[in-house]
This record gives sequence, C-alpha cells and structure tokens, in this order.
Amino acid sequence: MVRILVSDPIAEEGIAVLQERADVDVRLGLKPEQLLDVIHSYQALVVRSETKVTSPVVDAGENLRVIGRAGVGVDNIDVEAATRRGIVVVNAPTAVTVAASEHTVALMLALARHIPRANESLAAGEWQRSRFVGVEVRGKILGLVGLGNIGTEVARMALGLHMRVVGYDPFVSPEYASKLGVDLLSLEDLLKTADFISVHVPLIPSTRGLIGSRELSLVKPTARLINCARGGLVDEDALRVALDEGRLAGAALDVFALEPPTGSPLLSCPKVIATPHLGASTQEAQITAAVEVARQVLAVLADQPATYAVNAPRIRPETMELLAPYCDLAQKLGQLFAQLSESQVGTVEIIYNGEIAEYDAAPVKAALVKGLLESVCEEPVNLVNALVLAKARGIRIVEGKSTDPVESYTSLVTLRVPSTTGVSELAGTVVRGRPHIVRINRHWVDVVPTGGYLLFTDHYDRPGVIGKVATLLGAAGINISFIQASRSAPQAEQMMILGVDEPIADEVYDQILAVAEIRAARVVKL
Repeated sequence: MVRILVSDPIAEEGIAVLQERADVDVRLGLKPEQLLDVIHSYQALVVRSETKVTSPVVDAGENLRVIGRAGVGVDNIDVEAATRRGIVVVNAPTAVTVAASEHTVALMLALARHIPRANESLAAGEWQRSRFVGVEVRGKILGLVGLGNIGTEVARMALGLHMRVVGYDPFVSPEYASKLGVDLLSLEDLLKTADFISVHVPLIPSTRGLIGSRELSLVKPTARLINCARGGLVDEDALRVALDEGRLAGAALDVFALEPPTGSPLLSCPKVIATPHLGASTQEAQITAAVEVARQVLAVLADQPATYAVNAPRIRPETMELLAPYCDLAQKLGQLFAQLSESQVGTVEIIYNGEIAEYDAAPVKAALVKGLLESVCEEPVNLVNALVLAKARGIRIVEGKSTDPVESYTSLVTLRVPSTTGVSELAGTVVRGRPHIVRINRHWVDVVPTGGYLLFTDHYDRPGVIGKVATLLGAAGINISFIQASRSAPQAEQMMILGVDEPIADEVYDQILAVAEIRAARVVKL
C-alpha cells in the first residue's frame, strides 16, 4: 500500500478519504531537515501553506509521485522542480470560492454600515447612533476588477442584493458577462463609476500595484474599496493618502503586502476595516479543500487524471524537444497580448504556418492560452487547465494550419483576436531555439523576449522623438538594451519598442506621455 505524508493540519474528512486507500502519516511541525530525512519513504505529500516544499525536498523525495496543496496558492511548492521530476502537483482552487466571496460581501456590508466601529463604541459603553450613519448597497454600483471564480460568485451575490454590477476583465467574453448580468467596462470607467470596488485578480508582476495613486485619483470620493484577493494588488501607501485626503470614503482589507502587517498605518485609520487573511477560513472551505485534494492525490496514485493539476503531465521527450521552444514562444505571445491589448476577448485564433503545422500543436495552444490568462485568473494557470479556464470564461479558441511558409519564416505562430475595434495580431517564430516576436499588428519587427521590460510607444514619425524618449530614460538612470522602430510610411504613424533593464517609474512614464508626438505608451514585462 502506498504511503502518504500529511505535514500540515488539514480537515479530518480529507485524512479519512486518504486512509481508505493508503497508509497515512500525519506529522505536523516537521523542521526542514526532518522533512528532508523522511520524504524518501512516501509516494505522496499533502500540505497547506506552512510546509515549504523546496527543490531539495523534491529531489530527496525519490519515490514521490504527487504533491497535494489543500488550498489554492502553491507559492510554498517548487512547482518547476516537481515538474522536472515528473511529480504532479494538485490543488483545490474552487474549494474556497464561496468562503472568499462571502467574506468579500461581508466586508462590503460592514464597511457600508460602520459595523466594526459601532461595535467598538458600544463595547466602550457609548451610545452614539448618529455617528455611525451608513449607506445602503441596494441600487449602488459594484465594480469587480476580475471575473474569475470568486469575482463571478461575488457578482451573483451582489445581484441578489439588488446592486448593479460592472466588471473589468479583458479575458471574459461579452456573452459570459451578459449571461452573468454584469456590464463590462474599461478599468478607468469602472473606477470612475463604481460606488464599491472589489479586486479579484492574481498577484503577478503586471498586477502588483494595480490600484495605485493614478487609479485612486479616478474614483468618486464616496467610493469604497475592498481587497480580499492578494496583498500587493493595492498600493497601500497610495491608499492611505487617498483616505486621508478624503478622496475615498473607506477601505476593507483582508490581505496585505506584508503579512502580518505589523505597524501598518492603515490599521489605525478610522476609515479602514481589516481582517487577518480570513477569506478561506470557514469550516466548510477547509473540509472541501481537504477532501478535494485528497481525492486528486489518490487519483494520481492510481494513474488517473487529476481535476486540478497545477503542472503539466510529461510529454514524450522527442516531441518536447521540438515543441518546447514554440511553447515558450506561444506563452510570450499570450503574455504580450494580455499586457498590450485593451480589447474585450471573445475569440482567440491561433494560426500555425510552415513546419510547425505538421505537428500536433496542442501543447503550444495550451501555452499560448496560459500566457493570455495567467494575469487575470485567481487560480494558478498551467498547461493542463488553461483551456478549461478559457472555456469557463466564454473564450472560444480557433486553430488554423497551413504548411505554406509566411514571408521567409520556416515556421510561424500567429495570435489573432477579433474585436469591435478591429483585429489585434501578434506573430512569432523560433530561431536557434530562441523565441522571436516578429509581428505586432501591421508592423514587422524582431524582438527577443528574454526578460526585463519593454516600452512600446505609438507616435508620429518626426525627427528627434526617439532621442527625446531615450534622453528621459537616461536621465532616470534606466539602461536601454535595444531600440526598434517600424513605420507605415515616412512622416506617418510609427511604433517604437525599447528594451530596458529596469522598471519605469510612474513619473518617468508620465514624462514620456507628455512628449508632444507620443500618442500612447505601454510598459510590458516578459
């Protein structure tokens, strides 16, 4: 019988499921060196957030076949190391949906009616009813930044409270939003419109500080902000300034950039209510997470597919050798589109030209969709679940193949997204094993996405524009690794791409936008 180690506390119901088909050892509080000493004896490891499953732990687990995380986040697991070893990592992304959604709504209502402060006042022997006059949520506008599992459930609950719900999520189809009863808006319009704003996106480099000083300057002074998603999505310093200056009526926070948030000035702000990361902390969620992950662990041990595999199953080595660089390219195309486009995505077209069209490109498709969605989904997106998540959001994936080459490229992968404003198109190829982005809409370019930051500008082709931008970056101490420019005709519209080694601060970005010839600019991290 297989052996399973449970190294963090999970619900007894989950342990009971495991015990039906395995020998289960529950050993809580193991020190890292102790875990390294014993992990070789087990075929499966089940954790929550306390145990750190590092690369040395994975390597020491010579018999490990599956690692289960009884919850959503897998930040404490070296997924890459597990994938290299062929170890499946599973989690329970939907187990906490109801708990997190209810907590969001609870904080919204508590914020609207000053419940925590009123309770403190009454406990102190006061009776000051006029001090705690609140607002009703009925008829108010709730703006949801992100419409994944939790954002969708919050929308349903808010509609039950007779609120109007608007949402910002470029990667749900209009049909999905309409069926849900949500009006899709741009982020800027949502911030200007909403009475309550709730954030439901993952924390990745492109979403860190998503709600910052610029965004908070757009909201109504009567608006209230809720964050039960991830600390770091909201710039906490900018939030405190907005509250102190009366540009925001209140904020409810369940998560912080640094946890515990010892000494955070937000905790002493009378306009803030806060809880210690309780979004998933219900008895039901803990039971569901434990049972859900236990069933998947047993499925993997029985050579059956897992419902929520965080990493991809192994691909035949000879096939992977050919497709791996194209998977890398496709993921970069998806990431680039997600950061450049402001269009609503309903249909995604993936076109393979040349030699790549002769192969089963399913992993390439999955990689592209992974890159497209990973910045907007609360749950981890991977090659296994990317297409499922796209379908759940109402996104239609269409593939086309032709063995005929395009231009001079032996193989070309093209991403096309039709929208009401036209067609957005990116294309790329692989040269000597490295991805090259070679087309951005009508512009032919050659960009190697090797990390770092890219600054894209749309501007009028006039003498000195490139020099002005480069001078601003140089004055800010930002090193430029390359510059490319592509134009439709002399003295017409031009696109410029600059590779830079450091992030571009808001004040520098604003200076670039202030250049007379610049029509638009966007910073991308790949």
